[in-house]
Amino acid sequence: MDPRDTAPDSWEQEDDGEAPTDVQLETAFTALNVNAKPFVPNVNAAEFVPAFLQKGPSENPDSDGTEAVVSMEVSEAVAPVENGEAEMSTEETWEQKGGEPDEAEPGGGAGRDGGPTPEPQQEMMEEEEEVPTPKVAPPPPDAPKKEHVNVVFIGHVDAGKSTIGGQIMYLTGMVEKRTLEKYEREAKEKNRETWYLSWALDTNQEERDKGKTVEVGRAYFETEKKHFTILDAPGHKSFVPNMIGGASQADLAVLVISARKGEFETGFEKGGQTREHAMLAKTAGVKHLIVLVNKMDDPTVNWSLERYEECKEKLVPFLKKVGFNPKKDIHFMPCSGLTGANLKEPAELCTWYTGLPFIPHLDSLPNFNRSSDGPVRLPIVDKYKDMGTVILGKLESGSISKAQQLVMMPNRHTVEVLSLLSDDVETDDAGPGENLKLRLKGIEEEEILPGFILCNAENLCHSGRTFDAQIVIIEHKSIICPGYNAVLHIHTCIEEVQITALICLVDKKTGEKSKTRPRFVKQDQVCIARLRTAGTICLETFKDFPQMGRFTLRDEGKTIAIGKVLKLVAERD
Repeated sequence: MDPRDTAPDSWEQEDDGEAPTDVQLETAFTALNVNAKPFVPNVNAAEFVPAFLQKGPSENPDSDGTEAVVSMEVSEAVAPVENGEAEMSTEETWEQKGGEPDEAEPGGGAGRDGGPTPEPQQEMMEEEEEVPTPKVAPPPPDAPKKEHVNVVFIGHVDAGKSTIGGQIMYLTGMVEKRTLEKYEREAKEKNRETWYLSWALDTNQEERDKGKTVEVGRAYFETEKKHFTILDAPGHKSFVPNMIGGASQADLAVLVISARKGEFETGFEKGGQTREHAMLAKTAGVKHLIVLVNKMDDPTVNWSLERYEECKEKLVPFLKKVGFNPKKDIHFMPCSGLTGANLKEPAELCTWYTGLPFIPHLDSLPNFNRSSDGPVRLPIVDKYKDMGTVILGKLESGSISKAQQLVMMPNRHTVEVLSLLSDDVETDDAGPGENLKLRLKGIEEEEILPGFILCNAENLCHSGRTFDAQIVIIEHKSIICPGYNAVLHIHTCIEEVQITALICLVDKKTGEKSKTRPRFVKQDQVCIARLRTAGTICLETFKDFPQMGRFTLRDEGKTIAIGKVLKLVAERD
Protein backbone atom coordinates (compact mmCIF):
# COMPACT_ATOMS: atom_id res chain seq x y z
CA MET A 1 0.00 0.00 0.00
CA ASP A 2 1.29 3.46 -0.83
CA PRO A 3 2.69 5.05 2.37
CA ARG A 4 0.90 8.29 1.41
CA ASP A 5 -2.51 6.61 1.79
CA THR A 6 -2.00 5.56 5.39
CA ALA A 7 -2.27 7.91 8.36
CA PRO A 8 1.21 9.11 9.46
CA ASP A 9 2.56 8.20 12.87
CA SER A 10 4.01 11.67 13.27
CA TRP A 11 4.02 14.88 11.26
CA GLU A 12 7.77 14.70 10.51
CA GLN A 13 7.22 11.51 8.54
CA GLU A 14 4.38 13.16 6.70
CA ASP A 15 6.69 15.88 5.38
CA ASP A 16 9.14 13.32 4.03
CA GLY A 17 6.31 11.50 2.31
CA GLU A 18 5.19 14.67 0.57
CA ALA A 19 8.48 15.35 -1.23
CA PRO A 20 8.41 12.66 -3.95
CA THR A 21 4.82 13.53 -4.94
CA ASP A 22 5.83 17.12 -5.62
CA VAL A 23 8.40 15.95 -8.14
CA GLN A 24 5.81 13.81 -9.86
CA LEU A 25 3.41 16.70 -9.95
CA GLU A 26 5.96 18.99 -11.55
CA THR A 27 6.72 16.53 -14.34
CA ALA A 28 2.98 16.13 -14.91
CA PHE A 29 2.43 19.88 -15.03
CA THR A 30 5.15 20.48 -17.61
CA ALA A 31 3.29 18.31 -20.11
CA LEU A 32 -0.12 19.82 -19.28
CA ASN A 33 -2.03 21.31 -22.18
CA VAL A 34 -3.16 24.71 -20.97
CA ASN A 35 -5.57 25.29 -23.84
CA ALA A 36 -8.01 22.64 -22.66
CA LYS A 37 -9.27 25.20 -20.18
CA PRO A 38 -12.87 24.39 -19.25
CA PHE A 39 -12.31 20.70 -18.74
CA VAL A 40 -9.26 20.94 -16.49
CA PRO A 41 -11.25 20.77 -13.24
CA ASN A 42 -13.09 17.71 -14.46
CA VAL A 43 -9.92 15.91 -15.57
CA ASN A 44 -8.37 16.35 -12.17
CA ALA A 45 -11.53 15.32 -10.38
CA ALA A 46 -11.97 11.63 -11.10
CA GLU A 47 -9.49 8.95 -12.12
CA PHE A 48 -11.53 7.29 -14.84
CA VAL A 49 -12.15 10.43 -16.86
CA PRO A 50 -9.81 9.47 -19.73
CA ALA A 51 -11.91 6.38 -20.31
CA PHE A 52 -15.16 8.31 -20.14
CA LEU A 53 -14.02 10.97 -22.58
CA GLN A 54 -12.89 8.40 -25.11
CA LYS A 55 -16.19 6.59 -24.74
CA GLY A 56 -18.18 9.66 -25.83
CA PRO A 57 -17.14 9.43 -29.50
CA SER A 58 -17.02 5.64 -29.52
CA GLU A 59 -20.65 5.32 -28.51
CA ASN A 60 -22.09 8.35 -30.15
CA PRO A 61 -21.88 7.73 -33.89
CA ASP A 62 -25.02 5.57 -33.62
CA SER A 63 -26.98 8.56 -32.54
CA ASP A 64 -27.18 12.06 -33.90
CA GLY A 65 -24.28 13.04 -36.17
CA THR A 66 -23.78 16.50 -34.74
CA GLU A 67 -23.43 15.19 -31.22
CA ALA A 68 -20.70 12.85 -32.32
CA VAL A 69 -18.70 15.70 -33.85
CA VAL A 70 -19.03 17.82 -30.74
CA SER A 71 -17.73 15.14 -28.44
CA MET A 72 -14.91 14.28 -30.86
CA GLU A 73 -13.64 17.83 -30.57
CA VAL A 74 -13.78 17.58 -26.81
CA SER A 75 -11.71 14.45 -26.62
CA GLU A 76 -9.12 15.75 -29.08
CA ALA A 77 -8.68 18.88 -27.04
CA VAL A 78 -8.19 16.90 -23.87
CA ALA A 79 -6.09 14.02 -25.20
CA PRO A 80 -2.65 15.64 -24.69
CA VAL A 81 -3.38 16.11 -21.00
CA GLU A 82 -2.74 12.50 -20.19
CA ASN A 83 0.85 12.88 -21.52
CA GLY A 84 1.46 9.68 -23.35
CA GLU A 85 -1.13 7.59 -21.55
CA ALA A 86 -3.88 8.34 -24.02
CA GLU A 87 -3.27 5.24 -26.17
CA MET A 88 -3.42 2.99 -23.17
CA SER A 89 -6.69 4.49 -22.00
CA THR A 90 -8.36 3.82 -25.33
CA GLU A 91 -7.58 0.14 -25.06
CA GLU A 92 -8.99 0.12 -21.56
CA THR A 93 -12.13 1.76 -22.84
CA TRP A 94 -12.72 -0.83 -25.50
CA GLU A 95 -12.31 -3.63 -23.03
CA GLN A 96 -14.62 -1.96 -20.57
CA LYS A 97 -17.10 -1.25 -23.28
CA GLY A 98 -17.06 -4.86 -24.38
CA GLY A 99 -17.71 -6.03 -20.85
CA GLU A 100 -20.50 -3.57 -20.26
CA PRO A 101 -24.13 -4.72 -20.23
CA ASP A 102 -26.05 -3.74 -23.34
CA GLU A 103 -28.11 -1.29 -21.30
CA ALA A 104 -25.61 1.39 -22.24
CA GLU A 105 -27.65 3.45 -24.64
CA PRO A 106 -25.90 4.95 -27.65
CA GLY A 107 -25.33 8.59 -26.99
CA GLY A 108 -26.18 8.33 -23.32
CA GLY A 109 -22.62 7.50 -22.28
CA ALA A 110 -21.05 10.85 -21.69
CA GLY A 111 -23.82 12.51 -19.74
CA ARG A 112 -24.06 9.98 -17.03
CA ASP A 113 -20.66 8.39 -16.40
CA GLY A 114 -18.90 11.17 -14.62
CA GLY A 115 -20.36 14.46 -15.77
CA PRO A 116 -23.56 15.05 -13.84
CA THR A 117 -24.92 17.47 -16.43
CA PRO A 118 -28.51 16.60 -17.30
CA GLU A 119 -28.28 18.50 -20.61
CA PRO A 120 -27.38 16.84 -23.92
CA GLN A 121 -23.89 17.33 -25.26
CA GLN A 122 -24.45 20.27 -27.55
CA GLU A 123 -25.56 22.24 -24.54
CA MET A 124 -22.63 20.96 -22.54
CA MET A 125 -20.36 22.74 -24.98
CA GLU A 126 -22.22 26.04 -24.76
CA GLU A 127 -22.32 26.14 -20.98
CA GLU A 128 -18.89 24.79 -20.24
CA GLU A 129 -18.53 26.71 -17.01
CA GLU A 130 -21.36 24.71 -15.49
CA VAL A 131 -19.74 21.30 -15.81
CA PRO A 132 -18.73 20.50 -12.21
CA THR A 133 -22.18 21.27 -10.79
CA PRO A 134 -24.37 19.40 -8.31
CA LYS A 135 -27.04 17.00 -9.55
CA VAL A 136 -29.67 19.64 -10.26
CA ALA A 137 -27.75 22.43 -11.90
CA PRO A 138 -29.01 25.84 -10.80
CA PRO A 139 -29.54 27.61 -14.12
CA PRO A 140 -27.48 30.73 -14.88
CA PRO A 141 -29.36 33.84 -13.73
CA ASP A 142 -30.05 35.15 -17.22
CA ALA A 143 -31.42 31.83 -18.53
CA PRO A 144 -35.19 31.76 -19.01
CA LYS A 145 -36.88 29.64 -16.37
CA LYS A 146 -37.68 26.21 -17.76
CA GLU A 147 -41.29 25.18 -17.62
CA HIS A 148 -42.00 22.76 -14.78
CA VAL A 149 -43.99 19.69 -15.72
CA ASN A 150 -45.07 16.95 -13.33
CA VAL A 151 -45.28 13.49 -14.87
CA VAL A 152 -47.01 10.72 -12.95
CA PHE A 153 -46.24 7.10 -13.83
CA ILE A 154 -49.32 4.94 -13.32
CA GLY A 155 -50.34 1.41 -14.24
CA HIS A 156 -50.78 -2.10 -12.88
CA VAL A 157 -48.42 -3.59 -10.32
CA ASP A 158 -45.16 -4.83 -11.96
CA ALA A 159 -45.78 -3.07 -15.27
CA GLY A 160 -42.33 -1.49 -14.90
CA LYS A 161 -43.12 2.07 -13.72
CA SER A 162 -40.19 2.45 -11.32
CA THR A 163 -37.77 0.75 -13.73
CA ILE A 164 -38.68 3.20 -16.50
CA GLY A 165 -38.32 6.08 -14.04
CA GLY A 166 -34.88 4.83 -12.98
CA GLN A 167 -33.81 4.31 -16.58
CA ILE A 168 -34.87 7.85 -17.53
CA MET A 169 -32.86 9.29 -14.65
CA TYR A 170 -29.88 7.24 -15.83
CA LEU A 171 -30.23 8.37 -19.44
CA THR A 172 -30.52 12.04 -18.46
CA GLY A 173 -27.53 11.79 -16.11
CA MET A 174 -29.38 12.25 -12.83
CA VAL A 175 -28.09 8.97 -11.39
CA GLU A 176 -24.39 8.23 -11.69
CA LYS A 177 -23.25 4.99 -13.25
CA ARG A 178 -21.43 4.05 -10.04
CA THR A 179 -24.61 4.36 -8.00
CA LEU A 180 -26.43 2.08 -10.42
CA GLU A 181 -23.60 -0.44 -10.40
CA LYS A 182 -23.89 -0.51 -6.62
CA TYR A 183 -27.65 -1.09 -6.88
CA GLU A 184 -27.02 -3.84 -9.42
CA ARG A 185 -24.62 -5.65 -7.09
CA GLU A 186 -27.01 -5.37 -4.15
CA ALA A 187 -29.94 -6.54 -6.27
CA LYS A 188 -27.93 -9.55 -7.49
CA GLU A 189 -27.23 -10.56 -3.88
CA LYS A 190 -30.99 -10.63 -3.29
CA ASN A 191 -31.65 -12.50 -6.57
CA ARG A 192 -33.48 -9.49 -7.93
CA GLU A 193 -31.10 -8.35 -10.66
CA THR A 194 -33.79 -6.98 -12.98
CA TRP A 195 -35.02 -4.63 -10.24
CA TYR A 196 -31.92 -2.52 -9.81
CA LEU A 197 -33.16 0.40 -11.95
CA SER A 198 -36.30 0.81 -9.88
CA TRP A 199 -34.18 1.27 -6.75
CA ALA A 200 -33.35 4.77 -7.95
CA LEU A 201 -36.97 5.63 -7.08
CA ASP A 202 -37.95 2.98 -4.52
CA THR A 203 -35.69 4.21 -1.79
CA ASN A 204 -36.84 2.53 1.40
CA GLN A 205 -35.98 -1.01 2.42
CA GLU A 206 -39.48 -2.47 2.40
CA GLU A 207 -40.12 -1.30 -1.17
CA ARG A 208 -36.83 -2.80 -2.32
CA ASP A 209 -37.33 -6.13 -0.60
CA LYS A 210 -40.78 -6.67 -2.05
CA GLY A 211 -40.20 -4.84 -5.31
CA LYS A 212 -43.43 -2.90 -4.82
CA THR A 213 -43.67 0.88 -4.65
CA VAL A 214 -45.68 2.09 -1.64
CA GLU A 215 -45.09 5.84 -1.33
CA VAL A 216 -45.12 8.10 -4.37
CA GLY A 217 -41.45 8.33 -5.38
CA ARG A 218 -40.10 11.69 -6.59
CA ALA A 219 -37.19 12.55 -8.82
CA TYR A 220 -36.40 15.17 -11.43
CA PHE A 221 -34.74 15.36 -14.78
CA GLU A 222 -34.27 18.12 -17.33
CA THR A 223 -34.48 18.28 -21.09
CA GLU A 224 -33.49 21.22 -23.25
CA LYS A 225 -36.77 23.07 -22.84
CA LYS A 226 -38.44 21.70 -19.71
CA HIS A 227 -37.84 20.61 -16.14
CA PHE A 228 -39.67 17.40 -15.28
CA THR A 229 -40.61 15.93 -11.94
CA ILE A 230 -41.24 12.18 -11.99
CA LEU A 231 -43.97 11.06 -9.62
CA ASP A 232 -43.69 7.30 -9.42
CA ALA A 233 -47.10 6.09 -8.22
CA PRO A 234 -47.64 2.70 -6.57
CA GLY A 235 -49.49 0.20 -8.74
CA HIS A 236 -50.74 -2.06 -5.96
CA LYS A 237 -54.44 -1.76 -5.20
CA SER A 238 -53.82 -1.37 -1.44
CA PHE A 239 -51.92 1.85 -2.05
CA VAL A 240 -54.37 3.57 -4.40
CA PRO A 241 -54.91 6.47 -1.93
CA ASN A 242 -51.17 7.30 -2.27
CA MET A 243 -51.51 7.11 -6.03
CA ILE A 244 -54.43 9.59 -5.97
CA GLY A 245 -52.26 12.02 -4.01
CA GLY A 246 -49.55 11.66 -6.65
CA ALA A 247 -51.91 12.05 -9.59
CA SER A 248 -53.46 15.18 -8.11
CA GLN A 249 -50.10 16.94 -8.53
CA ALA A 250 -49.50 15.78 -12.10
CA ASP A 251 -49.80 17.67 -15.39
CA LEU A 252 -49.48 14.64 -17.60
CA ALA A 253 -49.73 10.94 -16.91
CA VAL A 254 -47.74 8.07 -18.35
CA LEU A 255 -49.75 4.87 -18.26
CA VAL A 256 -47.30 1.98 -18.28
CA ILE A 257 -48.67 -1.34 -19.49
CA SER A 258 -46.80 -4.59 -19.86
CA ALA A 259 -46.89 -6.24 -23.26
CA ARG A 260 -45.78 -9.59 -21.82
CA LYS A 261 -48.28 -12.41 -22.46
CA GLY A 262 -50.69 -12.67 -19.55
CA GLU A 263 -49.48 -9.55 -17.75
CA PHE A 264 -51.36 -7.07 -19.92
CA GLU A 265 -54.54 -9.12 -19.55
CA THR A 266 -54.40 -9.29 -15.72
CA GLY A 267 -53.67 -5.57 -15.51
CA PHE A 268 -56.62 -4.80 -17.68
CA GLU A 269 -59.29 -7.24 -16.46
CA LYS A 270 -61.95 -6.21 -13.92
CA GLY A 271 -59.73 -6.24 -10.83
CA GLY A 272 -56.60 -4.86 -12.53
CA GLN A 273 -55.17 -1.46 -11.76
CA THR A 274 -54.75 -0.29 -15.38
CA ARG A 275 -58.42 0.72 -15.63
CA GLU A 276 -58.71 2.25 -12.18
CA HIS A 277 -55.51 4.28 -12.53
CA ALA A 278 -56.46 5.70 -15.93
CA MET A 279 -59.81 6.75 -14.53
CA LEU A 280 -58.32 8.28 -11.38
CA ALA A 281 -55.75 10.18 -13.44
CA LYS A 282 -58.55 11.67 -15.50
CA THR A 283 -60.50 12.78 -12.42
CA ALA A 284 -57.32 14.17 -10.89
CA GLY A 285 -57.21 16.55 -13.83
CA VAL A 286 -54.53 15.01 -16.02
CA LYS A 287 -55.24 16.20 -19.54
CA HIS A 288 -52.60 14.40 -21.58
CA LEU A 289 -51.91 10.67 -21.39
CA ILE A 290 -48.92 8.85 -22.84
CA VAL A 291 -49.32 5.07 -22.96
CA LEU A 292 -45.98 3.28 -22.80
CA VAL A 293 -46.24 -0.33 -23.92
CA ASN A 294 -43.37 -1.70 -21.84
CA LYS A 295 -41.46 -5.01 -21.85
CA MET A 296 -41.40 -5.14 -25.65
CA ASP A 297 -38.00 -6.85 -25.40
CA ASP A 298 -39.57 -9.82 -23.60
CA PRO A 299 -39.09 -13.17 -25.39
CA THR A 300 -42.88 -13.64 -25.59
CA VAL A 301 -43.26 -10.29 -27.40
CA ASN A 302 -39.97 -9.65 -29.19
CA TRP A 303 -41.03 -6.19 -30.50
CA SER A 304 -43.98 -7.67 -32.37
CA LEU A 305 -46.29 -5.13 -33.98
CA GLU A 306 -49.30 -7.48 -33.64
CA ARG A 307 -49.02 -7.57 -29.83
CA TYR A 308 -48.55 -3.80 -29.68
CA GLU A 309 -51.66 -3.23 -31.81
CA GLU A 310 -53.62 -5.76 -29.73
CA CYS A 311 -52.85 -3.87 -26.50
CA LYS A 312 -53.74 -0.63 -28.23
CA GLU A 313 -57.09 -1.90 -29.54
CA LYS A 314 -58.17 -3.04 -26.08
CA LEU A 315 -57.15 0.18 -24.36
CA VAL A 316 -58.53 2.84 -26.70
CA PRO A 317 -62.28 2.16 -26.18
CA PHE A 318 -61.80 2.14 -22.41
CA LEU A 319 -59.74 5.35 -22.32
CA LYS A 320 -62.37 6.95 -24.52
CA LYS A 321 -65.06 5.96 -22.02
CA VAL A 322 -63.07 7.54 -19.18
CA GLY A 323 -63.02 10.83 -21.07
CA PHE A 324 -59.72 11.02 -22.94
CA ASN A 325 -59.89 11.99 -26.60
CA PRO A 326 -57.88 9.32 -28.48
CA LYS A 327 -56.85 11.72 -31.24
CA LYS A 328 -55.67 14.62 -29.11
CA ASP A 329 -55.00 13.44 -25.56
CA ILE A 330 -53.48 9.98 -25.96
CA HIS A 331 -50.15 8.99 -27.45
CA PHE A 332 -49.02 5.35 -27.67
CA MET A 333 -45.39 4.26 -27.87
CA PRO A 334 -43.51 0.97 -27.43
CA CYS A 335 -40.46 0.82 -25.16
CA SER A 336 -38.37 -1.34 -22.90
CA GLY A 337 -37.62 -0.03 -19.42
CA LEU A 338 -34.92 -2.57 -18.65
CA THR A 339 -32.80 -1.99 -21.76
CA GLY A 340 -33.84 1.65 -22.17
CA ALA A 341 -34.84 1.11 -25.80
CA ASN A 342 -36.99 3.90 -27.27
CA LEU A 343 -36.77 6.05 -24.13
CA LYS A 344 -34.07 8.44 -25.33
CA GLU A 345 -32.83 6.97 -28.61
CA PRO A 346 -34.97 5.13 -31.21
CA ALA A 347 -34.89 1.34 -30.77
CA GLU A 348 -33.02 -0.49 -33.53
CA LEU A 349 -35.11 -3.64 -33.19
CA CYS A 350 -38.31 -1.69 -33.54
CA THR A 351 -38.38 -0.61 -37.18
CA TRP A 352 -42.14 -0.12 -37.40
CA TYR A 353 -42.34 2.70 -34.83
CA THR A 354 -41.50 5.99 -36.53
CA GLY A 355 -42.45 8.56 -33.88
CA LEU A 356 -40.14 10.31 -31.44
CA PRO A 357 -38.72 8.33 -28.50
CA PHE A 358 -40.17 9.03 -25.04
CA ILE A 359 -37.92 11.81 -23.66
CA PRO A 360 -37.81 13.85 -26.92
CA HIS A 361 -41.59 13.42 -27.17
CA LEU A 362 -42.04 14.88 -23.66
CA ASP A 363 -39.82 17.79 -24.65
CA SER A 364 -41.86 18.52 -27.76
CA LEU A 365 -45.24 18.74 -25.98
CA PRO A 366 -46.89 22.18 -26.07
CA ASN A 367 -46.60 24.38 -22.98
CA PHE A 368 -49.30 24.40 -20.31
CA ASN A 369 -51.06 27.69 -19.77
CA ARG A 370 -50.98 28.63 -16.10
CA SER A 371 -51.94 31.95 -14.54
CA SER A 372 -49.18 33.33 -12.34
CA ASP A 373 -51.29 36.35 -11.44
CA GLY A 374 -54.15 34.31 -9.97
CA PRO A 375 -54.75 33.80 -6.24
CA VAL A 376 -52.15 31.72 -4.36
CA ARG A 377 -53.30 28.12 -3.96
CA LEU A 378 -50.90 25.50 -2.64
CA PRO A 379 -52.49 22.23 -1.47
CA ILE A 380 -50.22 20.57 1.10
CA VAL A 381 -49.05 17.05 0.31
CA ASP A 382 -46.78 16.44 3.29
CA LYS A 383 -45.23 18.21 6.29
CA TYR A 384 -42.38 17.59 8.70
CA LYS A 385 -40.18 19.31 11.27
CA ASP A 386 -36.75 20.48 10.20
CA MET A 387 -35.46 23.63 11.91
CA GLY A 388 -39.02 24.89 11.82
CA THR A 389 -42.10 23.68 9.99
CA VAL A 390 -41.56 22.44 6.43
CA ILE A 391 -44.41 21.73 4.01
CA LEU A 392 -44.40 20.13 0.55
CA GLY A 393 -46.85 20.75 -2.25
CA LYS A 394 -47.41 21.86 -5.81
CA LEU A 395 -48.32 25.48 -6.42
CA GLU A 396 -51.55 25.32 -8.44
CA SER A 397 -51.88 29.03 -9.16
CA GLY A 398 -50.37 32.35 -8.19
CA SER A 399 -46.75 32.94 -7.22
CA ILE A 400 -44.98 32.78 -3.87
CA SER A 401 -41.87 34.70 -2.85
CA LYS A 402 -39.60 34.69 0.18
CA ALA A 403 -40.82 36.53 3.31
CA GLN A 404 -44.38 36.64 1.94
CA GLN A 405 -47.28 36.55 4.41
CA LEU A 406 -49.77 33.77 3.63
CA VAL A 407 -52.76 32.21 5.34
CA MET A 408 -53.14 28.51 6.07
CA MET A 409 -56.74 27.39 5.47
CA PRO A 410 -59.04 26.09 6.91
CA ASN A 411 -57.68 27.03 10.37
CA ARG A 412 -56.72 30.57 9.29
CA HIS A 413 -53.19 30.77 10.72
CA THR A 414 -51.12 33.61 9.31
CA VAL A 415 -47.70 32.28 8.33
CA GLU A 416 -44.53 33.73 6.84
CA VAL A 417 -42.36 32.01 4.22
CA LEU A 418 -38.82 31.75 5.61
CA SER A 419 -37.28 29.86 2.68
CA LEU A 420 -38.37 28.37 -0.63
CA LEU A 421 -37.03 25.25 -2.33
CA SER A 422 -38.21 24.38 -5.81
CA ASP A 423 -37.26 20.74 -6.53
CA ASP A 424 -34.58 20.96 -3.80
CA VAL A 425 -32.97 24.07 -5.31
CA GLU A 426 -33.33 27.23 -3.24
CA THR A 427 -35.06 30.14 -4.99
CA ASP A 428 -36.55 33.49 -4.01
CA ASP A 429 -39.83 33.16 -5.87
CA ALA A 430 -41.82 30.40 -7.54
CA GLY A 431 -44.53 30.28 -10.18
CA PRO A 432 -47.47 27.94 -10.74
CA GLY A 433 -46.77 24.29 -11.53
CA GLU A 434 -43.62 24.07 -9.40
CA ASN A 435 -43.09 21.53 -6.63
CA LEU A 436 -42.17 23.47 -3.54
CA LYS A 437 -40.79 22.91 -0.10
CA LEU A 438 -41.58 25.88 2.12
CA ARG A 439 -40.22 26.57 5.58
CA LEU A 440 -42.90 28.45 7.49
CA LYS A 441 -42.89 30.66 10.56
CA GLY A 442 -45.90 31.14 12.81
CA ILE A 443 -47.38 27.63 12.77
CA GLU A 444 -46.52 24.34 14.43
CA GLU A 445 -46.09 21.14 12.43
CA GLU A 446 -48.86 19.45 14.49
CA GLU A 447 -51.37 22.10 13.39
CA ILE A 448 -51.05 21.20 9.71
CA LEU A 449 -52.65 18.27 7.94
CA PRO A 450 -52.19 17.14 4.33
CA GLY A 451 -55.04 18.71 2.39
CA PHE A 452 -54.74 22.12 4.04
CA ILE A 453 -54.17 24.97 1.60
CA LEU A 454 -51.89 27.99 1.63
CA CYS A 455 -53.62 31.10 0.26
CA ASN A 456 -52.92 34.80 0.13
CA ALA A 457 -54.82 36.87 2.68
CA GLU A 458 -56.65 38.96 0.04
CA ASN A 459 -58.17 35.93 -1.63
CA LEU A 460 -58.84 33.03 0.72
CA CYS A 461 -60.03 29.71 -0.62
CA HIS A 462 -63.44 28.45 0.43
CA SER A 463 -63.79 26.00 3.25
CA GLY A 464 -66.80 24.22 4.61
CA ARG A 465 -68.43 20.87 5.27
CA THR A 466 -71.50 20.77 3.05
CA PHE A 467 -71.53 21.01 -0.72
CA ASP A 468 -73.58 19.97 -3.75
CA ALA A 469 -71.81 17.92 -6.39
CA GLN A 470 -72.47 16.07 -9.59
CA ILE A 471 -71.28 12.49 -9.22
CA VAL A 472 -70.99 9.54 -11.58
CA ILE A 473 -71.29 6.11 -9.98
CA ILE A 474 -68.60 4.00 -11.58
CA GLU A 475 -68.82 0.69 -9.81
CA HIS A 476 -70.97 -0.26 -6.88
CA LYS A 477 -72.79 -3.55 -6.51
CA SER A 478 -75.88 -2.38 -4.68
CA ILE A 479 -77.77 0.91 -4.65
CA ILE A 480 -76.63 4.11 -2.96
CA CYS A 481 -79.15 5.93 -0.76
CA PRO A 482 -78.92 9.04 1.39
CA GLY A 483 -76.91 8.25 4.53
CA TYR A 484 -74.25 6.38 2.56
CA ASN A 485 -70.67 6.91 3.86
CA ALA A 486 -67.50 6.85 1.79
CA VAL A 487 -64.02 8.37 1.73
CA LEU A 488 -63.62 11.59 -0.24
CA HIS A 489 -60.34 12.35 -2.05
CA ILE A 490 -60.25 15.96 -3.22
CA HIS A 491 -56.92 17.55 -4.35
CA THR A 492 -54.52 16.30 -1.62
CA CYS A 493 -57.19 16.03 1.08
CA ILE A 494 -58.70 12.77 2.34
CA GLU A 495 -61.83 13.02 4.47
CA GLU A 496 -64.81 10.90 5.44
CA VAL A 497 -68.02 12.00 3.76
CA GLN A 498 -71.71 11.18 3.89
CA ILE A 499 -74.25 11.59 1.11
CA THR A 500 -77.00 13.43 2.98
CA ALA A 501 -79.47 13.91 0.14
CA LEU A 502 -79.95 12.98 -3.51
CA ILE A 503 -81.21 16.04 -5.37
CA CYS A 504 -81.82 14.82 -8.92
CA LEU A 505 -80.66 12.41 -11.58
CA VAL A 506 -78.90 13.72 -14.69
CA ASP A 507 -79.50 12.11 -18.05
CA LYS A 508 -76.12 11.10 -19.45
CA LYS A 509 -76.95 11.82 -23.07
CA THR A 510 -79.07 14.96 -22.91
CA GLY A 511 -77.86 16.40 -19.58
CA GLU A 512 -81.49 16.92 -18.49
CA LYS A 513 -82.24 16.85 -14.77
CA SER A 514 -85.07 14.75 -13.36
CA LYS A 515 -88.02 16.64 -11.85
CA THR A 516 -88.46 14.31 -8.89
CA ARG A 517 -85.93 13.42 -6.24
CA PRO A 518 -84.51 9.93 -6.72
CA ARG A 519 -84.76 7.52 -3.79
CA PHE A 520 -81.45 5.87 -4.75
CA VAL A 521 -78.77 5.81 -7.45
CA LYS A 522 -77.03 2.77 -8.91
CA GLN A 523 -74.02 1.98 -11.07
CA ASP A 524 -73.45 4.06 -14.24
CA GLN A 525 -75.97 6.71 -13.20
CA VAL A 526 -75.16 10.41 -12.87
CA CYS A 527 -76.78 12.37 -10.08
CA ILE A 528 -76.51 15.63 -8.18
CA ALA A 529 -76.21 15.01 -4.46
CA ARG A 530 -75.56 16.93 -1.26
CA LEU A 531 -72.49 15.72 0.60
CA ARG A 532 -71.32 16.49 4.11
CA THR A 533 -67.81 15.83 5.36
CA ALA A 534 -66.84 14.84 8.90
CA GLY A 535 -64.49 17.81 9.31
CA THR A 536 -64.02 21.16 7.60
CA ILE A 537 -62.14 20.92 4.31
CA CYS A 538 -60.91 23.38 1.70
CA LEU A 539 -62.57 23.19 -1.69
CA GLU A 540 -63.66 25.36 -4.61
CA THR A 541 -66.38 24.90 -7.17
CA PHE A 542 -65.26 23.15 -10.32
CA LYS A 543 -66.22 26.18 -12.39
CA ASP A 544 -63.98 28.57 -10.42
CA PHE A 545 -60.97 26.36 -9.87
CA PRO A 546 -61.01 22.90 -11.48
CA GLN A 547 -57.96 21.52 -9.62
CA MET A 548 -59.75 21.93 -6.29
CA GLY A 549 -63.23 21.07 -7.48
CA ARG A 550 -62.87 17.48 -8.68
CA PHE A 551 -62.96 14.51 -6.38
CA THR A 552 -63.27 10.73 -6.13
CA LEU A 553 -65.28 8.68 -3.66
CA ARG A 554 -63.81 5.39 -2.46
CA ASP A 555 -65.14 2.64 -0.27
CA GLU A 556 -63.84 -0.84 0.64
CA GLY A 557 -60.68 -0.26 -1.38
CA LYS A 558 -62.53 0.50 -4.62
CA THR A 559 -63.22 3.72 -6.45
CA ILE A 560 -66.98 4.07 -6.40
CA ALA A 561 -67.67 7.46 -7.93
CA ILE A 562 -66.06 10.52 -9.44
CA GLY A 563 -67.52 13.97 -9.27
CA LYS A 564 -67.18 17.73 -9.41
CA VAL A 565 -68.24 20.36 -6.88
CA LEU A 566 -71.12 22.50 -8.17
CA LYS A 567 -72.00 24.67 -5.19
CA LEU A 568 -70.79 25.28 -1.65
CA VAL A 569 -73.53 25.35 0.97
CA ALA A 570 -73.18 27.74 3.92
CA GLU A 571 -73.39 26.14 7.35
CA ARG A 572 -76.65 26.55 9.27
CA ASP A 573 -75.81 27.08 12.93
